[in-house]
Amino acid sequence: MDFDVIVIGAGHAGVEAAWAASRLGCHVGLCRLPASPVAHMPCNPAVGGTAKGHLVREIDALGGLMGRASDATGIQFKLLNRSRGPAVWSPRAQADKRRYSEWVENTLAAERNITTILGRAGRILTAGERVTGLAFEDGRQYSCAALVVTTGTFLNGLIHLGRDQRPAGRAGEPSSNDLAESLKSLGFAWGRLKTGTPPRLDRKSIDFSTCVDNGTFAVEAGDARPVAFSFQTNRSLRNQVPCWLLHTNSAVHEIVKRHIDDSPLFNGQIQGIGPRYCPSLEDKVMRFPDRERHQLYLEPEGVNVDEIYVNGFSMSLPHEIQESLVHALPGLERARLIRPGYAVEYDFIQPTELRSSLEAHRLPGLFCAGQINGTSGYEEAAAQGLMAGVNAARAVRREKPFRLERHEAYIGVLVDDLVTKGCVEPYRMFTSRAEHRLLLRIDNADLRLTPRGREVGLVDDERWERFRQRRERYDRNFQRVRQTLVKKPNGQTCHAIDALRDQRSSLAQMYQLGHIELEIDSSGLDLDVSSVEIEVKYEGYLKREIATVARSKREENRAIPSDFPFGRVPGLSKELAERFTEIKPETLGQASRLSGATPASIAVLAAFLGRLSGDGLTDR
Repeated sequence: MDFDVIVIGAGHAGVEAAWAASRLGCHVGLCRLPASPVAHMPCNPAVGGTAKGHLVREIDALGGLMGRASDATGIQFKLLNRSRGPAVWSPRAQADKRRYSEWVENTLAAERNITTILGRAGRILTAGERVTGLAFEDGRQYSCAALVVTTGTFLNGLIHLGRDQRPAGRAGEPSSNDLAESLKSLGFAWGRLKTGTPPRLDRKSIDFSTCVDNGTFAVEAGDARPVAFSFQTNRSLRNQVPCWLLHTNSAVHEIVKRHIDDSPLFNGQIQGIGPRYCPSLEDKVMRFPDRERHQLYLEPEGVNVDEIYVNGFSMSLPHEIQESLVHALPGLERARLIRPGYAVEYDFIQPTELRSSLEAHRLPGLFCAGQINGTSGYEEAAAQGLMAGVNAARAVRREKPFRLERHEAYIGVLVDDLVTKGCVEPYRMFTSRAEHRLLLRIDNADLRLTPRGREVGLVDDERWERFRQRRERYDRNFQRVRQTLVKKPNGQTCHAIDALRDQRSSLAQMYQLGHIELEIDSSGLDLDVSSVEIEVKYEGYLKREIATVARSKREENRAIPSDFPFGRVPGLSKELAERFTEIKPETLGQASRLSGATPASIAVLAAFLGRLSGDGLTDR
């Protein structure tokens, strides 16, 4: 069978890639393992969180699936960082793991351009230094014009549980060794990473009421007014379950120390590098000996599911030791393990091998997204999947790649960081990575990106009409804030826009008290009010950010030819010239962010670019 695009893997990156390419009119083959759920959540069944919530809003604004799926299957919703500025407000939701997967699978099944291919991918087919198809381990072959690889932790995956180890991508699912060797034979730079998961507990074996009554657990409820991820959600969201907060203790720490030689992380078994910002229990105990306790959360994996995820308790110690550790926690003395935690090691491609379109430098037609690029997290994977799917479709149609700049989206920051800096540890998105984060808020993600999604063909007519109405409401509400007279607390009259510049004032309160008329969508009070209020209150800062972006944009977008002779640039060190030649930065801005680049070296490079092109190269 011939396909325009084949996507290997049906995790969060794979489903977004398949969805995006199919919406752009491509016939997509989605390769997945038999009996393996799509958009599976093998780790925490949660979406969003600090900066990750921004990614989900942006995926939704562009026309992706993750925000809609989270709203449809979420069982507890929170908006994090409310006490801080609006740039770092981040939505998060616990999802019903089984229902989330079912929702995504049903949505993909309704898309006529997607065909599911069951089996284990084996070998990438090429001709003339270009991708031509995919061979499966059972001998089947399919042709394609573009191939998107989203293999997660499956490439030469190796699971560790104490001193036991076995090849697997996840518990109960085989690793992908033939595909890993096929990719390696193409000459990519590789690395090895590690991630892990905690034990799961049987809800029925925990006496929550007693634990809450005696203060062992603190109940963590969702927000009174849940905030949606998707700009399309027009129904009220409902918190259906609580979570519970507890802490480790000295007994837990002593057990870890006594058995540390049984941990694959500390006895030399594991060679891969783990995530710095989500350390295992062994890491936390051994590397922070002065900490008397560490936070843990008990999080249900669904509404009618007995499985409890112990957030913050990832480990790879032997099964019997994990039981002792669980039982040493107050309130869990009789808890039953449904399954133990484990660590998984896997191969990844160094993402500096990729262009900003996520297409491989060395093999046109091959795109990579998700953990194969060194990232961690469902949200980072989904964002890359959407971009890879769009660009695979555009490559098939011989159109220019679709890119997002750092000042346009967290997705732009994510991709730029990967392709210019690479990974020495699993990459996780943070708000601090975005230098223009005040421009990249959750409230304006649709205003920033839905026109871009429409531009490439992801946003359909119905969605576009809804967005058009939202943008017109925003414009009219802004005018009313400028024109409406209101009274200050001291009795003086002024325009609402001037009153709002007092940080103690609130546009929502003005509206609710009848001091100003606003156009509010029935499901969008928070969105319609907050996006106007934030623009007013932070007007000076926003103008300064926009001016900074405008100043840097010309140099940022000066294109560098793919065959540029860095070795001929006078004044560049040999080491830096080799680094530039290896990474192949596409713009002067990308070059400036490479490790080792200095302002002086970029000035030399810019001057040489100018001499080669006479009056400078055109913007890309």
